[in-house]
Order: sequence, then C-alpha cells, then structure tokens
Amino acid sequence: MRDVLDEDLRTTLSHLEIEERAAVSALDGFMERNCSLIQEIEQELDRLTVALDQLYVQPETMSMFSYTEQEDTEDRVLETLTHTDPSRVTLDEAKSEQIQSLTHNLLQLVQSQTPLIKKLLHSYTAEVHLNPDTAHPKLLLPPRGDSVSYSESCQDVPDHQSRFDSTLYALSTQAFRFGRHYFELDVTGKSYWEMGVTYPTIPRKGSSEACWLGRGEESWCMEYFDGEYTAWHGGIPHQLPVLKRFCHIGILCSFPAGQVMFLEADKMTPLFSFCVGTFADSLHLALCPGHDHNGKNTEPIVICNMPSPTSDL
Repeated sequence: MRDVLDEDLRTTLSHLEIEERAAVSALDGFMERNCSLIQEIEQELDRLTVALDQLYVQPETMSMFSYTEQEDTEDRVLETLTHTDPSRVTLDEAKSEQIQSLTHNLLQLVQSQTPLIKKLLHSYTAEVHLNPDTAHPKLLLPPRGDSVSYSESCQDVPDHQSRFDSTLYALSTQAFRFGRHYFELDVTGKSYWEMGVTYPTIPRKGSSEACWLGRGEESWCMEYFDGEYTAWHGGIPHQLPVLKRFCHIGILCSFPAGQVMFLEADKMTPLFSFCVGTFADSLHLALCPGHDHNGKNTEPIVICNMPSPTSDL
C-alpha cells in the first residue's frame, strides 16, 4: 500500500510540474506577444504621425499621398489595435491576478520615485532674477526681480537696446553656460503665460515672429492659453494632450545631455522635452506673464528660488 501511495505521489508531483512549466511558458508567450504588439502599435503610430505632420505642414503637397497609401496605413493601425482589444484576450484568474499585481507594483514604484526625482532636480536649482533692462515697458518687476506681471499702462523706463519693445518678455540677469539647471515657476491662477530659455541673441525690437519665444532657432518655449499647452521651437508648435491647469511648472536645462525639458513640478511629470544636442550659446530664462486676458490673467509669474551650491553659472 505504501509503495502504491508513493507512486501516486510521484505521479501527481510530475503532473503538477508539467502543468507549472506549461503555465509559465504560456504566460511568457503572452507577455512576448504583448511586447511585440506594443512595438507594432508604436511603429504604426509613428508612421501615421509622420504622414499627418507632412499633411499638416505642407497641405499643398496633399496630392503626393495617394488615397491607397493612406487607407493602407489606417488599415494596418486598426488591425494592430484590434489585436490588442482587451475583450479578445483570454486569461484565467491566476494570470489575471498576476498581471494586476505587476501593474500595481509598477505604479507604486513610479510613485515612490517622485520624492527622489524632486530632490535631484531641486539640487540643480540656481537662484535667478529677471533683468529689468530687458523687460517690456508693460511688465512690472519687483526690486528682487523674482516675479513678473502685466500692466495696461507702459512704465517710464529707458529704451535700452536689450529691452523688448513689442513682445511681453523679460530675461534673467544670469546666463547659464554649462552644467544642469532647474527653474520652477508658480503660475497659480493664470490663464495665459509663456516661459522657456533662450540664447541672448533673440531679437528684441519689433513684432516679427523672430521676437517670439520658440519661433526661432535660438529659443525653446512652453505656452499655456485658454486651457491648451503648446511647446514651441523653430516655429513648430507641439500641442500637448493635457487638460489640467497646473500651478507649478519646472524647466530643466542640461548642457551635458543637450536637453530642455518642461515638467509639472508638483508630481515631476514630464510634459515635453526638446533634444537640442549641443547648445551654441549661453541660456537665459525667459518669461511672459501674458496680457490680462479679459481680467482673467492678472496674477504674476513667480520664480521659486531655491539656491543650490551645486548649480553652475
């Protein structure tokens, strides 16, 4: 009887081991297929985005894209998305719980890193002040130069060569040439603002496109107007799929990485990043509080200065 029971136990354990290997293999295959489908989606979306950008930027060349090519691209995207339809995925309860647990743990990991990311970026913060000699006559700067607001009337200020005379900008006194630098701006209560970084060579006289942040090659900008966020560089707008009005915006400039990044500063959520490569000149912080916008935009932009000895000037 004991021999029979031992044999039954060995047989049962063998069957369980086979089932375990089969389950693990099936789960691995499922994850690999998901990764492959995600890559296909990203590739198809990239192709579709390029095609749409070309149609948007050069509408007069629309005839170059045949309807057959457009329909073929759309069909491939729809087919790929159909493959990832959750209703077509079959999972047993154990696998479903494993995937839910993995997703939950990943979200917790991302959330746990926010204080560390915030501490790291704040270590790059340098004290910065706005230069009154650059400010448009309708901009108000306090003596400390740590905020800027709009005024309906022009201030009695000398017309310096460095002053913007048509566009509502003010530049920082400090110029940053190397290292990593982080600026945090308080835009609470505002319905219109622009902010970014620029070379000192940005044109300041007249109202041409070149005098606006992000419209030329020497500046990088994010704009908020009527609930919409848009990133600008080289005259090309990048509208962001963000609806929430944020109170604090961060700007990270990294000379080693050749990067300008805009973030939602409270949760350190990246909003848009420009990959510049190599900066050709020093960078100034540039701010525009916007006009009063029918009385809805009277609050100033405030610089959240947090001096750090690790920042480079």
